[in-house]
Amino acid sequence: MTKTGFIIANLFRRKIRTTLTLLSVTCAFLLFGLLQAVNVLLQADVSFVGATRLITQARVSFTQPLPIRLLPQLEAVQGVQAVAHSLWFGGVVGDNTQIAAFAVDGDRLRSVSPQWVMPEEQWRAFETTRTSMIAGRLLAEQQGWKIGSKIPIKSNIFPQRNGSRDWAFDLVGIFDGKDEAAHKQTLRAYLNYAYFDEANQYGRGNAGFFILRLANPDQARSVAQAVDAMFENSPDETKTQTEQDFIISFVKQVGDIGLIVRWILFAVFFTLLLVVGNTMAQAVRERIPELAILKTLGYSNESVLGFVFAEAVMLCVLGGVTGLAIATIAAIVVADATNAPVVVDYRVWGMGVVAIIALSIAVGLLPALKARRLGIVDALAR
Repeated sequence: MTKTGFIIANLFRRKIRTTLTLLSVTCAFLLFGLLQAVNVLLQADVSFVGATRLITQARVSFTQPLPIRLLPQLEAVQGVQAVAHSLWFGGVVGDNTQIAAFAVDGDRLRSVSPQWVMPEEQWRAFETTRTSMIAGRLLAEQQGWKIGSKIPIKSNIFPQRNGSRDWAFDLVGIFDGKDEAAHKQTLRAYLNYAYFDEANQYGRGNAGFFILRLANPDQARSVAQAVDAMFENSPDETKTQTEQDFIISFVKQVGDIGLIVRWILFAVFFTLLLVVGNTMAQAVRERIPELAILKTLGYSNESVLGFVFAEAVMLCVLGGVTGLAIATIAAIVVADATNAPVVVDYRVWGMGVVAIIALSIAVGLLPALKARRLGIVDALAR
């Protein structure tokens, strides 16, 4: 029997125990891969390459509104083809179901969002009907909405002037995406801004953020810098970024996602350390006489240490690589289903390899040193 065969045979001597431990390691690294992919996405550097649209928000936070009077100035920036304004409504439908609803100007929305397709008469109805709204295909199917229905929506942010948070809108159109990627983003609704602005309690003429459609994607960085420089040191300082970076900053408002991810991973790997460490400790205790016989047959202390340590390494490598491989596939499936740019790339694999090495040393070194120090006479006497 080869040394590798000997290590594998010892590792799987207790098949059920080893299998359960391998599953624990695999699940831990599956979670590690997916969470680190999210962490890498949140910490990615800002990139304007290929950006066709930019988002301009208040410099302090997207929750701080910007005045709509900035529109002419934004439209005058060289390289800007069209500008739209949008305001997060905080919509709730049914039994406290949150939906992504935005108050917009229909004509401006159409000018910056060519990815949405809808019959011409529905676009006109959105513009001309005072209490109009349009919904994405997926959202309408999910809620069972039909064109012509009166849709009751509560707002957890904006009450009406009479203090009521209950709003009602007429569904005049259902839009879809022009391709599969856009179709996946149709879990949203747009509300007539003119009606909202007139009826809401918190004043008029405010926008949550502006959407800038560019004539040339290569000018994205220069346009962003020009916009922010225009309003620097003014009461309405801005922060202009790509749509992806805007979404990431939106998510970060929930809390320090990176810190949350790190604490979750710490808890997972601490538990894993106990599980795998206990497995290796039991394996060595069960084989003390056998290890003594190996030394009797002429194997050195270092060879015995190597056998035990190799078992720990093999256990961690098998489980870790399997978990990261499943995480890679899972990320592809999630990205395809949600159009989210989550990927388990070389950076996540690099961190995974470091984690596998660290775990192998942590769980294998002490049992291996114990086997190395094992006295032949004392071990056989047991």
